[in-house]
Amino acid sequence: KFLLFTFVGVIHLLSFGSGKAVYKNGISRRTFQEIKEEIAGYEDVAKAIINLAVYGKAQNRSYERLALLVDTVGPRLSGSKNLEKAIEIMYQNLQQNGLENVHLEPVKIPHWERGEESAVMLAPRIHKMAIMGLGSSIGTPPEGIIAEVLVVTSFDELQRRAPEARGKIVVYNQPYISYAMTVQYRVRGAVEAAKVGALASLIRSVASFSIYSPHTGIQEYQDGVPKIPTACITVEDAEMMSRMASNGNTIVIQLKMGAKTYPDTDSFNTVAEITGSKYPEQVVLVSGHLDSWDVGQGAMDDGGGAFISWEALSLVRDLGLRPKRTLRLVLWTAEEQGGIGASQYYQLHKVNISNYSLVMESDSGTFLPTGLQFTGSDKARAIMEEVMRLLQPLNVTQVFSDGEGTDINFWIQAGVPGASLRDELYKYFAFHHSHGDTMTVMDPKQMNVAAAVWAVVSYVVADMEEMLPRS
Repeated sequence: KFLLFTFVGVIHLLSFGSGKAVYKNGISRRTFQEIKEEIAGYEDVAKAIINLAVYGKAQNRSYERLALLVDTVGPRLSGSKNLEKAIEIMYQNLQQNGLENVHLEPVKIPHWERGEESAVMLAPRIHKMAIMGLGSSIGTPPEGIIAEVLVVTSFDELQRRAPEARGKIVVYNQPYISYAMTVQYRVRGAVEAAKVGALASLIRSVASFSIYSPHTGIQEYQDGVPKIPTACITVEDAEMMSRMASNGNTIVIQLKMGAKTYPDTDSFNTVAEITGSKYPEQVVLVSGHLDSWDVGQGAMDDGGGAFISWEALSLVRDLGLRPKRTLRLVLWTAEEQGGIGASQYYQLHKVNISNYSLVMESDSGTFLPTGLQFTGSDKARAIMEEVMRLLQPLNVTQVFSDGEGTDINFWIQAGVPGASLRDELYKYFAFHHSHGDTMTVMDPKQMNVAAAVWAVVSYVVADMEEMLPRS
Protein backbone atom coordinates (compact mmCIF):
# COMPACT_ATOMS: atom_id res chain seq x y z
CA LYS A 1 0.00 0.00 0.00
CA PHE A 2 2.82 2.36 0.89
CA LEU A 3 4.58 1.67 -2.41
CA LEU A 4 1.34 2.25 -4.29
CA PHE A 5 0.78 5.63 -2.72
CA THR A 6 4.40 6.60 -3.23
CA PHE A 7 4.17 5.67 -6.90
CA VAL A 8 0.91 7.59 -7.34
CA GLY A 9 2.44 10.59 -5.63
CA VAL A 10 5.45 10.50 -7.97
CA ILE A 11 3.15 10.29 -11.00
CA HIS A 12 1.21 13.32 -9.78
CA LEU A 13 4.38 15.32 -9.29
CA LEU A 14 5.69 14.34 -12.71
CA SER A 15 2.41 15.22 -14.39
CA PHE A 16 2.38 18.50 -12.50
CA GLY A 17 5.84 19.08 -13.80
CA SER A 18 8.81 20.58 -12.06
CA GLY A 19 9.21 23.98 -13.63
CA LYS A 20 5.82 23.94 -15.33
CA ALA A 21 3.63 26.87 -14.48
CA VAL A 22 0.32 26.53 -12.67
CA TYR A 23 -2.49 28.15 -14.61
CA LYS A 24 -5.59 29.83 -13.26
CA ASN A 25 -8.10 31.47 -15.57
CA GLY A 26 -5.54 31.16 -18.34
CA ILE A 27 -2.97 33.23 -16.49
CA SER A 28 0.41 31.71 -15.67
CA ARG A 29 1.09 31.67 -11.96
CA ARG A 30 3.93 29.88 -10.21
CA THR A 31 5.83 26.66 -10.67
CA PHE A 32 4.90 23.66 -8.57
CA GLN A 33 8.29 23.90 -6.86
CA GLU A 34 7.37 27.37 -5.67
CA ILE A 35 4.02 26.09 -4.37
CA LYS A 36 5.79 23.22 -2.58
CA GLU A 37 8.07 25.70 -0.88
CA GLU A 38 5.14 27.89 0.09
CA ILE A 39 3.36 24.93 1.72
CA ALA A 40 6.54 23.78 3.49
CA GLY A 41 6.64 27.25 5.03
CA TYR A 42 3.54 26.36 7.07
CA GLU A 43 5.40 23.70 9.06
CA ASP A 44 5.59 25.80 12.23
CA VAL A 45 1.95 26.86 12.00
CA ALA A 46 0.88 23.24 11.50
CA LYS A 47 2.90 22.16 14.53
CA ALA A 48 1.31 24.93 16.60
CA ILE A 49 -2.19 23.77 15.60
CA ILE A 50 -1.31 20.14 16.34
CA ASN A 51 0.23 20.98 19.70
CA LEU A 52 -2.76 23.06 20.77
CA ALA A 53 -5.33 20.48 19.64
CA VAL A 54 -3.61 17.28 20.75
CA TYR A 55 -1.38 18.26 23.67
CA GLY A 56 -2.33 21.80 24.70
CA LYS A 57 -5.20 23.67 26.33
CA ALA A 58 -7.62 22.70 23.56
CA GLN A 59 -7.19 18.94 23.98
CA ASN A 60 -10.51 17.10 24.50
CA ARG A 61 -12.41 20.35 23.88
CA SER A 62 -14.37 19.12 20.86
CA TYR A 63 -15.34 15.96 22.78
CA GLU A 64 -16.48 17.94 25.83
CA ARG A 65 -18.44 20.43 23.74
CA LEU A 66 -20.13 17.59 21.87
CA ALA A 67 -20.99 15.69 25.05
CA LEU A 68 -22.63 18.79 26.52
CA LEU A 69 -24.84 19.25 23.47
CA VAL A 70 -25.93 15.65 22.88
CA ASP A 71 -26.43 14.91 26.58
CA THR A 72 -28.58 18.05 26.86
CA VAL A 73 -30.55 17.77 23.61
CA GLY A 74 -30.39 14.12 22.57
CA PRO A 75 -31.10 12.95 19.00
CA ARG A 76 -32.02 15.61 16.43
CA LEU A 77 -34.40 14.32 13.78
CA SER A 78 -35.34 16.59 10.88
CA GLY A 79 -38.44 18.56 11.83
CA SER A 80 -38.11 17.84 15.56
CA LYS A 81 -38.04 20.22 18.53
CA ASN A 82 -34.70 18.68 19.51
CA LEU A 83 -33.10 19.81 16.24
CA GLU A 84 -34.57 23.27 16.65
CA LYS A 85 -33.14 23.49 20.18
CA ALA A 86 -29.70 22.26 19.02
CA ILE A 87 -29.56 24.94 16.32
CA GLU A 88 -30.42 27.63 18.89
CA ILE A 89 -27.70 26.38 21.24
CA MET A 90 -25.08 26.20 18.47
CA TYR A 91 -25.94 29.71 17.29
CA GLN A 92 -25.24 30.97 20.82
CA ASN A 93 -22.09 28.83 21.17
CA LEU A 94 -20.54 30.16 17.97
CA GLN A 95 -21.25 33.75 18.96
CA GLN A 96 -19.78 33.22 22.42
CA ASN A 97 -16.71 31.65 20.80
CA GLY A 98 -15.99 35.00 19.13
CA LEU A 99 -16.42 33.76 15.57
CA GLU A 100 -17.52 36.24 12.91
CA ASN A 101 -20.65 36.61 10.80
CA VAL A 102 -22.51 34.03 12.87
CA HIS A 103 -25.95 33.64 11.33
CA LEU A 104 -28.75 31.24 10.46
CA GLU A 105 -29.84 30.63 6.86
CA PRO A 106 -33.49 29.51 6.66
CA VAL A 107 -34.46 26.32 4.79
CA LYS A 108 -37.51 24.08 4.51
CA ILE A 109 -37.02 20.49 5.71
CA PRO A 110 -39.08 17.28 5.93
CA HIS A 111 -40.94 16.35 9.11
CA TRP A 112 -41.49 12.63 9.62
CA GLU A 113 -42.14 10.77 12.88
CA ARG A 114 -41.98 7.01 13.42
CA GLY A 115 -44.64 6.75 16.13
CA GLU A 116 -45.20 3.45 17.92
CA GLU A 117 -43.97 0.39 16.05
CA SER A 118 -43.69 -3.34 16.59
CA ALA A 119 -43.21 -6.60 14.75
CA VAL A 120 -44.17 -9.98 16.20
CA MET A 121 -43.50 -13.31 14.58
CA LEU A 122 -46.66 -15.40 15.06
CA ALA A 123 -45.45 -18.56 13.30
CA PRO A 124 -43.62 -20.90 13.42
CA ARG A 125 -43.23 -19.53 16.98
CA ILE A 126 -43.98 -16.37 18.94
CA HIS A 127 -41.05 -13.96 18.79
CA LYS A 128 -41.08 -10.20 19.41
CA MET A 129 -38.68 -8.58 16.95
CA ALA A 130 -36.63 -5.41 17.29
CA ILE A 131 -37.45 -3.08 14.40
CA MET A 132 -37.04 0.55 13.33
CA GLY A 133 -39.22 2.18 10.72
CA LEU A 134 -37.28 3.70 7.84
CA GLY A 135 -37.41 7.42 7.23
CA SER A 136 -40.39 8.62 5.14
CA SER A 137 -42.16 5.25 5.45
CA ILE A 138 -45.93 5.24 5.71
CA GLY A 139 -47.59 3.55 8.66
CA THR A 140 -49.76 0.46 8.76
CA PRO A 141 -53.48 0.43 9.57
CA PRO A 142 -54.01 0.66 13.36
CA GLU A 143 -54.61 -3.09 13.58
CA GLY A 144 -51.38 -3.71 11.69
CA ILE A 145 -50.63 -6.09 8.85
CA ILE A 146 -50.62 -9.85 9.38
CA ALA A 147 -49.09 -11.76 6.50
CA GLU A 148 -46.80 -14.59 5.49
CA VAL A 149 -43.16 -13.79 4.81
CA LEU A 150 -41.09 -14.23 1.67
CA VAL A 151 -37.35 -14.18 2.44
CA VAL A 152 -34.97 -13.14 -0.37
CA THR A 153 -31.27 -12.35 -0.44
CA SER A 154 -31.22 -10.01 -3.46
CA PHE A 155 -33.36 -8.01 -5.85
CA ASP A 156 -32.62 -10.64 -8.50
CA GLU A 157 -34.09 -13.37 -6.29
CA LEU A 158 -37.13 -11.18 -5.63
CA GLN A 159 -37.70 -10.89 -9.37
CA ARG A 160 -37.32 -14.63 -9.88
CA ARG A 161 -39.84 -15.30 -7.12
CA ALA A 162 -42.18 -12.41 -7.94
CA PRO A 163 -45.32 -14.61 -8.15
CA GLU A 164 -44.73 -15.70 -4.53
CA ALA A 165 -44.49 -12.13 -3.21
CA ARG A 166 -48.06 -10.94 -3.75
CA GLY A 167 -49.88 -10.34 -0.48
CA LYS A 168 -46.79 -11.11 1.62
CA ILE A 169 -44.21 -9.25 3.70
CA VAL A 170 -40.88 -9.35 1.87
CA VAL A 171 -37.87 -9.84 4.14
CA TYR A 172 -34.50 -8.96 2.65
CA ASN A 173 -31.54 -10.90 4.05
CA GLN A 174 -28.91 -9.36 1.79
CA PRO A 175 -25.26 -9.87 2.83
CA TYR A 176 -23.29 -6.84 3.99
CA ILE A 177 -20.60 -6.15 1.39
CA SER A 178 -19.99 -2.47 2.00
CA TYR A 179 -22.29 0.34 2.99
CA ALA A 180 -22.21 1.90 -0.47
CA MET A 181 -23.15 -1.38 -2.14
CA THR A 182 -25.61 -2.71 0.43
CA VAL A 183 -27.56 0.45 1.30
CA GLN A 184 -29.54 0.15 -1.95
CA TYR A 185 -31.68 -2.49 -0.19
CA ARG A 186 -32.69 -0.01 2.50
CA VAL A 187 -33.32 2.77 -0.01
CA ARG A 188 -35.11 0.76 -2.73
CA GLY A 189 -36.38 -2.26 -0.82
CA ALA A 190 -39.94 -1.04 -0.35
CA VAL A 191 -40.33 0.06 -3.97
CA GLU A 192 -39.05 -3.23 -5.39
CA ALA A 193 -41.27 -5.23 -3.04
CA ALA A 194 -44.30 -3.10 -3.88
CA LYS A 195 -43.74 -3.65 -7.60
CA VAL A 196 -44.38 -7.38 -7.11
CA GLY A 197 -47.42 -6.90 -4.91
CA ALA A 198 -45.95 -7.15 -1.39
CA LEU A 199 -47.84 -5.61 1.53
CA ALA A 200 -44.71 -4.47 3.43
CA SER A 201 -40.94 -4.92 3.48
CA LEU A 202 -38.50 -5.63 6.28
CA ILE A 203 -34.86 -5.03 5.51
CA ARG A 204 -31.84 -6.55 7.22
CA SER A 205 -30.01 -3.65 8.85
CA VAL A 206 -27.14 -2.25 6.80
CA ALA A 207 -24.48 -2.81 9.44
CA SER A 208 -20.94 -4.14 9.58
CA PHE A 209 -21.57 -5.77 12.99
CA SER A 210 -24.64 -6.45 15.11
CA ILE A 211 -25.54 -7.20 18.71
CA TYR A 212 -29.24 -7.45 17.87
CA SER A 213 -29.33 -3.78 16.89
CA PRO A 214 -31.67 -2.42 14.21
CA HIS A 215 -30.25 0.45 12.12
CA THR A 216 -32.60 3.03 10.61
CA GLY A 217 -32.09 5.40 7.67
CA ILE A 218 -33.83 7.05 4.77
CA GLN A 219 -35.79 5.13 2.17
CA GLU A 220 -37.34 6.44 -1.04
CA TYR A 221 -40.68 5.84 -2.68
CA GLN A 222 -41.18 6.05 -6.44
CA ASP A 223 -43.94 7.77 -8.37
CA GLY A 224 -46.40 5.31 -9.81
CA VAL A 225 -45.47 2.55 -7.33
CA PRO A 226 -47.74 1.86 -4.34
CA LYS A 227 -46.32 3.00 -1.00
CA ILE A 228 -45.94 0.16 1.50
CA PRO A 229 -44.69 0.27 5.11
CA THR A 230 -41.01 -0.54 5.49
CA ALA A 231 -38.68 -1.03 8.44
CA CYS A 232 -35.27 -2.43 9.25
CA ILE A 233 -34.80 -5.55 11.35
CA THR A 234 -31.72 -6.96 13.02
CA VAL A 235 -29.11 -9.01 11.20
CA GLU A 236 -29.90 -11.84 13.62
CA ASP A 237 -33.62 -11.93 12.84
CA ALA A 238 -33.05 -11.68 9.09
CA GLU A 239 -30.64 -14.63 9.17
CA MET A 240 -32.96 -16.64 11.45
CA MET A 241 -35.92 -16.19 9.11
CA SER A 242 -33.73 -17.13 6.17
CA ARG A 243 -32.85 -20.40 7.93
CA MET A 244 -36.49 -21.01 8.84
CA ALA A 245 -37.58 -20.49 5.24
CA SER A 246 -34.84 -22.82 3.99
CA ASN A 247 -36.18 -25.48 6.36
CA GLY A 248 -39.65 -25.13 4.85
CA ASN A 249 -41.27 -23.25 7.73
CA THR A 250 -44.15 -20.88 7.03
CA ILE A 251 -43.34 -17.57 8.71
CA VAL A 252 -46.15 -15.18 9.70
CA ILE A 253 -45.54 -11.67 11.06
CA GLN A 254 -47.79 -9.00 12.52
CA LEU A 255 -46.35 -5.55 11.68
CA LYS A 256 -47.61 -2.34 13.29
CA MET A 257 -46.16 1.07 12.42
CA GLY A 258 -47.49 4.47 13.44
CA ALA A 259 -45.20 6.38 11.07
CA LYS A 260 -46.53 9.64 9.68
CA THR A 261 -45.25 12.43 7.43
CA TYR A 262 -46.20 16.02 8.28
CA PRO A 263 -45.89 19.18 6.15
CA ASP A 264 -42.36 20.52 5.65
CA THR A 265 -41.16 22.73 8.47
CA ASP A 266 -38.74 25.64 8.95
CA SER A 267 -35.13 25.04 9.91
CA PHE A 268 -31.70 26.59 9.44
CA ASN A 269 -28.17 25.93 8.28
CA THR A 270 -25.88 27.39 10.95
CA VAL A 271 -22.96 29.48 9.65
CA ALA A 272 -19.88 31.09 11.24
CA GLU A 273 -16.66 32.46 9.78
CA ILE A 274 -13.17 33.74 10.23
CA THR A 275 -13.15 36.44 7.58
CA GLY A 276 -10.25 36.36 5.13
CA SER A 277 -7.60 39.07 5.43
CA LYS A 278 -6.75 39.43 1.72
CA TYR A 279 -9.42 37.62 -0.30
CA PRO A 280 -12.48 37.71 2.00
CA GLU A 281 -14.84 36.86 -0.86
CA GLN A 282 -13.02 33.55 -1.43
CA VAL A 283 -14.03 30.61 0.75
CA VAL A 284 -12.75 27.37 2.24
CA LEU A 285 -15.80 25.62 3.68
CA VAL A 286 -15.62 23.13 6.56
CA SER A 287 -18.75 21.32 7.62
CA GLY A 288 -20.68 18.55 9.31
CA HIS A 289 -24.41 18.04 9.84
CA LEU A 290 -26.22 18.92 13.04
CA ASP A 291 -29.28 16.74 12.48
CA SER A 292 -29.35 13.01 13.21
CA TRP A 293 -31.80 10.15 13.34
CA ASP A 294 -34.16 9.87 16.28
CA VAL A 295 -32.26 7.10 18.08
CA GLY A 296 -29.11 7.15 20.17
CA GLN A 297 -27.59 10.61 20.57
CA GLY A 298 -26.32 11.38 17.08
CA ALA A 299 -22.87 11.71 18.66
CA MET A 300 -20.95 9.90 15.94
CA ASP A 301 -23.28 10.71 13.03
CA ASP A 302 -22.65 13.49 12.78
CA GLY A 303 -22.03 15.27 16.04
CA GLY A 304 -18.32 14.48 15.81
CA GLY A 305 -17.99 15.85 12.28
CA ALA A 306 -19.91 19.02 13.14
CA PHE A 307 -17.84 19.63 16.27
CA ILE A 308 -14.37 19.07 14.77
CA SER A 309 -15.43 21.53 12.07
CA TRP A 310 -16.28 24.07 14.78
CA GLU A 311 -13.04 23.13 16.53
CA ALA A 312 -11.04 23.88 13.36
CA LEU A 313 -12.16 27.50 13.48
CA SER A 314 -11.67 27.67 17.26
CA LEU A 315 -8.06 26.46 16.95
CA VAL A 316 -7.28 28.98 14.23
CA ARG A 317 -8.82 31.77 16.30
CA ASP A 318 -7.05 30.69 19.51
CA LEU A 319 -3.69 30.98 17.76
CA GLY A 320 -4.50 34.47 16.50
CA LEU A 321 -4.37 33.32 12.88
CA ARG A 322 -6.36 34.91 10.08
CA PRO A 323 -6.10 33.22 6.69
CA LYS A 324 -6.12 35.18 3.44
CA ARG A 325 -9.42 33.53 2.46
CA THR A 326 -12.56 33.26 4.55
CA LEU A 327 -12.78 30.08 6.59
CA ARG A 328 -16.49 29.27 6.72
CA LEU A 329 -18.14 26.75 9.03
CA VAL A 330 -21.53 25.36 8.01
CA LEU A 331 -23.54 23.02 10.22
CA TRP A 332 -26.06 21.47 7.85
CA THR A 333 -29.64 20.66 8.65
CA ALA A 334 -31.62 17.65 7.34
CA GLU A 335 -28.64 15.82 5.85
CA GLU A 336 -30.16 12.48 6.77
CA GLN A 337 -33.14 13.14 4.50
CA GLY A 338 -30.84 13.51 1.49
CA GLY A 339 -28.81 16.69 1.99
CA ILE A 340 -31.90 18.93 2.10
CA GLY A 341 -30.27 21.86 3.91
CA ALA A 342 -27.11 21.60 1.81
CA SER A 343 -29.09 21.56 -1.43
CA GLN A 344 -30.78 24.83 -0.53
CA TYR A 345 -27.44 26.33 0.56
CA TYR A 346 -26.00 25.43 -2.84
CA GLN A 347 -28.89 27.04 -4.69
CA LEU A 348 -28.44 30.22 -2.64
CA HIS A 349 -24.65 30.45 -2.96
CA LYS A 350 -23.76 28.82 -6.29
CA VAL A 351 -23.66 32.24 -7.94
CA ASN A 352 -20.30 32.60 -6.13
CA ILE A 353 -19.02 29.14 -7.06
CA SER A 354 -15.84 30.51 -8.63
CA ASN A 355 -14.82 31.80 -5.19
CA TYR A 356 -14.93 28.41 -3.46
CA SER A 357 -11.41 26.98 -3.22
CA LEU A 358 -12.27 23.82 -1.25
CA VAL A 359 -15.39 22.28 0.32
CA MET A 360 -14.86 19.87 3.24
CA GLU A 361 -17.26 17.62 5.12
CA SER A 362 -16.64 15.19 7.96
CA ASP A 363 -19.47 12.63 8.04
CA SER A 364 -17.80 9.23 8.35
CA GLY A 365 -16.79 9.32 12.00
CA THR A 366 -14.12 11.11 13.99
CA PHE A 367 -12.12 8.11 15.10
CA LEU A 368 -8.38 8.03 14.43
CA PRO A 369 -8.12 9.35 10.85
CA THR A 370 -5.93 7.53 8.34
CA GLY A 371 -5.77 10.39 5.86
CA LEU A 372 -7.79 12.70 3.68
CA GLN A 373 -10.13 11.69 0.88
CA PHE A 374 -9.99 14.17 -1.98
CA THR A 375 -11.73 14.80 -5.28
CA GLY A 376 -10.30 17.35 -7.67
CA SER A 377 -7.88 17.90 -10.52
CA ASP A 378 -4.49 16.18 -10.61
CA LYS A 379 -2.84 19.53 -9.94
CA ALA A 380 -5.03 20.16 -6.92
CA ARG A 381 -4.35 16.63 -5.65
CA ALA A 382 -0.60 17.19 -5.90
CA ILE A 383 -1.01 20.34 -3.81
CA MET A 384 -3.11 18.48 -1.22
CA GLU A 385 -0.45 15.79 -0.97
CA GLU A 386 2.03 18.52 -0.02
CA VAL A 387 -0.41 19.98 2.52
CA MET A 388 -0.85 16.57 4.12
CA ARG A 389 2.92 16.27 4.60
CA LEU A 390 2.49 18.94 7.27
CA LEU A 391 0.64 16.33 9.35
CA GLN A 392 3.67 14.03 9.55
CA PRO A 393 3.88 14.61 13.35
CA LEU A 394 0.52 12.79 13.59
CA ASN A 395 1.45 10.19 10.96
CA VAL A 396 -1.68 11.14 9.00
CA THR A 397 -0.33 12.06 5.57
CA GLN A 398 -2.07 9.98 2.91
CA VAL A 399 -4.42 11.38 0.29
CA PHE A 400 -7.09 8.97 -0.92
CA SER A 401 -9.69 9.29 -3.66
CA ASP A 402 -13.42 9.94 -3.23
CA GLY A 403 -13.65 13.18 -1.26
CA GLU A 404 -17.41 13.28 -1.70
CA GLY A 405 -19.98 13.80 1.03
CA THR A 406 -23.76 14.15 0.85
CA ASP A 407 -23.69 17.85 1.70
CA ILE A 408 -20.74 18.88 -0.48
CA ASN A 409 -21.49 16.76 -3.55
CA PHE A 410 -23.42 19.61 -5.14
CA TRP A 411 -20.22 21.67 -5.25
CA ILE A 412 -17.94 18.79 -6.25
CA GLN A 413 -20.15 17.84 -9.17
CA ALA A 414 -19.88 21.45 -10.34
CA GLY A 415 -16.06 21.27 -10.29
CA VAL A 416 -15.11 22.56 -6.83
CA PRO A 417 -12.41 20.46 -5.10
CA GLY A 418 -13.81 18.48 -2.17
CA ALA A 419 -12.36 16.66 0.84
CA SER A 420 -13.57 14.38 3.60
CA LEU A 421 -11.92 12.69 6.55
CA ARG A 422 -10.78 9.09 5.98
CA ASP A 423 -11.84 6.99 8.95
CA GLU A 424 -12.47 3.49 10.30
CA LEU A 425 -15.68 2.56 8.51
CA TYR A 426 -16.10 -0.92 10.01
CA LYS A 427 -16.54 0.58 13.47
CA TYR A 428 -18.62 3.44 12.10
CA PHE A 429 -21.22 1.20 10.47
CA ALA A 430 -21.46 -0.99 13.56
CA PHE A 431 -23.10 1.97 15.37
CA HIS A 432 -24.48 3.97 12.44
CA HIS A 433 -28.17 5.04 12.71
CA SER A 434 -28.70 2.89 15.80
CA HIS A 435 -29.38 3.25 19.52
CA GLY A 436 -25.64 2.67 19.94
CA ASP A 437 -24.66 6.04 18.43
CA THR A 438 -23.86 7.70 21.75
CA MET A 439 -20.91 9.46 23.41
CA THR A 440 -19.68 6.05 24.56
CA VAL A 441 -18.53 5.41 20.97
CA MET A 442 -16.47 8.60 20.92
CA ASP A 443 -12.83 8.88 21.99
CA PRO A 444 -11.57 12.35 23.02
CA LYS A 445 -7.97 11.66 21.98
CA GLN A 446 -9.03 10.48 18.53
CA MET A 447 -11.25 13.54 18.15
CA ASN A 448 -8.23 15.71 19.01
CA VAL A 449 -6.27 14.23 16.12
CA ALA A 450 -9.22 14.52 13.74
CA ALA A 451 -9.68 18.18 14.70
CA ALA A 452 -5.98 18.88 14.18
CA VAL A 453 -6.05 17.37 10.68
CA TRP A 454 -9.20 19.31 9.84
CA ALA A 455 -7.76 22.59 11.12
CA VAL A 456 -4.36 22.29 9.41
CA VAL A 457 -5.84 21.39 6.03
CA SER A 458 -8.54 24.06 6.08
CA TYR A 459 -6.25 26.82 7.35
CA VAL A 460 -3.37 26.17 4.95
CA VAL A 461 -5.61 25.94 1.88
CA ALA A 462 -7.39 29.11 3.00
CA ASP A 463 -4.12 30.96 3.51
CA MET A 464 -2.20 29.95 0.40
CA GLU A 465 -1.67 32.70 -2.15
CA GLU A 466 -3.72 30.94 -4.82
CA MET A 467 -6.93 28.94 -4.84
CA LEU A 468 -6.75 25.24 -5.63
CA PRO A 469 -6.66 24.73 -9.41
CA ARG A 470 -9.67 23.09 -11.04
CA SER A 471 -9.82 20.76 -14.01
